[in-house]
Amino acid sequence: MKLSPQFSEGNRDELLNLLSRYAYRQGEFTLSSGLKSKHYVNCKPVSLSGFGLFLISFALLEYVEQDSVAVAGLTLGADPLVSGVAMIASQVDRSIDALIVRKEAKGHGTGAWLEGPRPPKGKKITVLEDVVTTGGSSLKAVQRLRDEGYEVSRVVTIVDREEGGLLAMKAEEIELISLFSLNEIASRASQINQ
Repeated sequence: MKLSPQFSEGNRDELLNLLSRYAYRQGEFTLSSGLKSKHYVNCKPVSLSGFGLFLISFALLEYVEQDSVAVAGLTLGADPLVSGVAMIASQVDRSIDALIVRKEAKGHGTGAWLEGPRPPKGKKITVLEDVVTTGGSSLKAVQRLRDEGYEVSRVVTIVDREEGGLLAMKAEEIELISLFSLNEIASRASQINQ
C-alpha cells in the first residue's frame, strides 16, 4: 500500500483533536525540567495508539529534512516517533532509518549510546521529540549524535510548550519546528470539553 505523500489539513485537525482529548491535562504539575505548570502534555496515549502514531508519523515526516538519512530521538518519548516515521517514509518511497538515543550508555556489551542502523559519519539526521519545554532532552540527543560524527540541524516536535526551548535550540544553531503549540492544544481542549 502506498500513501499519499501529503499530510492534509483534515489530518492535522484530527491529530489536534486526539492530542487535546488524550494527551492534555490541566492541574498542578511538575515537569521533567523541574518547572511547575498548570498544563501537562503527555503524547504517549496518542503516539502509542495505532491511528495516533500513524497521524503523528505522517505529520512529522513532512518536516524531516530531505537529505536526512535517519531520524533519532531520546528514549522513551521519541521511541515510537522514530520507528513510526521510518515506517511511513518507506510507504512514500523515502529511505529513512530510525535511531534511539539512550539516556545513559549501555552498561554492557559495546556500551553504545545509539541503537539502530548507524549511517556513515557525516550524514544528516533529524531529531524528533514529543514535547519541548526548555529543550534539554532534545539538545542531549543532538549532542550525542554530533559526538558520534553526525550532522544535526533540525528538531521536529509534536508540541512546543513555548517555555524557552526555541531560544535554547537557536543558541545551538538548531532549527525547531513544532506541529502544535501548547496554546493551540489547550484552546482545542477547552472547546472539546464545553
